[in-house]
Parts: sequence; structure tokens; C-alpha cells
Amino acid sequence: MRPTLGYEVGSAVARWVPTPLAARAAQFGARLARHRLRDKAAILSANLQVASGITDPEELAELTAAGFESYGRYWAESLKMPMLSRTEIDRGFSFTGLERIMNGLAGGNGVIIALPHLGGWEWAAAWLGRVMNNGVTAVVESLEPPEVFEWFAQLRESYDVEVVPLGPKAGAAVAAALARNRIVTLLADRDIGGNGIDVEMFGQPTQIPAGPALLALRAGVPILPTAVYFRDHDRMCIIDPPIKAERLGRLRDDVNRVSAELATALEKLISHAPEQWHVLEPVWPESTESSQSA
Repeated sequence: MRPTLGYEVGSAVARWVPTPLAARAAQFGARLARHRLRDKAAILSANLQVASGITDPEELAELTAAGFESYGRYWAESLKMPMLSRTEIDRGFSFTGLERIMNGLAGGNGVIIALPHLGGWEWAAAWLGRVMNNGVTAVVESLEPPEVFEWFAQLRESYDVEVVPLGPKAGAAVAAALARNRIVTLLADRDIGGNGIDVEMFGQPTQIPAGPALLALRAGVPILPTAVYFRDHDRMCIIDPPIKAERLGRLRDDVNRVSAELATALEKLISHAPEQWHVLEPVWPESTESSQSA
């Protein structure tokens, strides 16, 4: 059986089923996943407990359920994206702070957008690429087997997003994209490679990837903290003021400083809608361990 068969079936369903029915199916699937993926549900619950400050078990369970439903909506909309017209993408999306992207591009050196795993971030890339005709490059986690990664790369390329796999060659690819004055999107709230920068988020130590700060410092471009929030029938993208990536001393010290500023900005964005933050890997390992042992 092809490794991508399940994704292909899901994509076909999401594309051709009417949107209201697809939304209900995604909600049902999210509820089923929460009950079947108990380990992932425990991790999400531990992450959301730190991010929200909620300790009441019933309230935390409701928040975790909302997180899974947000993740289900993300998948349904991402799989449906290739068949949407420019008009449909534009009609379902709004921006606050778009001028910050345009001001960055006016400098001719590209711009870096750093996002948390929140809401519908894929919609922003599709809107910028297909509606605004801006060049968008997304750095994404490599997936195994390679056929699955290629399938997702083709999915994103279908709505005009260039895909760069996270790995040793990503830095050079991003530098080249910025040199072509492209928009580079980076998911920045979870360290995947295991060599991240120590920061504090929501009052607890964690790590975020060094890439956004390092790439911004090397290219001399700002970082725009950004989040895309689901609303009832559309999505709202908020672009916060830029984080200046200036060389003030040793590169490592500058990376630490800019990463700390980015962590604070991401914390603010997540705080607006923690129920839409769907990170199913430990952000604060100690909190996850204590939650699972309780």
C-alpha cells in the first residue's frame, strides 16, 4: 500500500465534500483522535496547562478538546486548499499588520515570518502566494518516508508555496530565497532538531529553534511574529511589530537575544487563543512528565 494513500483519500474527501459537511467531519475526527491518541492528548494537555494557566481538570479537558478540534480544522482546510480559487481564499481571510510585510519587502532583502503552530497558518501562505503573488518559501519538517514529504511538498506547491525541507541545506536555501526578496515562513515555537536556544515562555524554560534568529541576523532582515486565528467562518492573520535582527556583539549572544525576544512575541500570540494552539510534542518536557505520571 502506498504510504500516501491515507492522505490522498483525506484530500479527496476534503476537496469534494461541501465545506459545512467537511467541517463536521473534521470535528468528529478530532474527537475520535483525542480519545484514541491518549499519549498525544496528554502532551497537548500539559502544554496547554502551562500556556493557559488552567489547572481545573474539567476546564483543561475542554481546552484540550478544543485544541484537537482546531487541529482537525487545520487539516481539513489545508487538504481543501488546492481546489480553492483566489477569490475564495481572499474572501476567507483578513490581515492586521500587512503593511509590515510590504515594508520589509520594499527593502529588497526579503522578510522572515515566524509563526506558532496555531490556527490555520497554511491559509496565510496560500493568500500571500496565490492572491498577492508574493514569492513564499516555507521551511518544513522532513517527514518519513520520503514519499509522504514529497506529497505534502506538492500540496503546498499547488498553492504557490516553495517548500524547503528542514536540514543541513535549509540555511543556504533560505538565504537564497531572501536574496530573491521572497517571504520566508518558519514555524518557531518548537525545537525539532534538538539544538535549540534556551528561552523562557509562559514562565518556564524551554527551547525554540535557533534558525529564525540566526537566519535573520545573517541576512540583516527583521523577524515578523505572526499568527493566523480561526474565526467562525474565516481566518484573521495578525502580524506584530518586527523584531530587529541587529549584530551587537558575538553571533551566539545576538542569536540568544533575538530568540528571547521572539519567544516573548510568540507567547503573546499564543495567549490570544490557546485553544487553537495544537502542539502535540512536549514544549516543556518536565511538565509533560509530571502530567503523565499524575
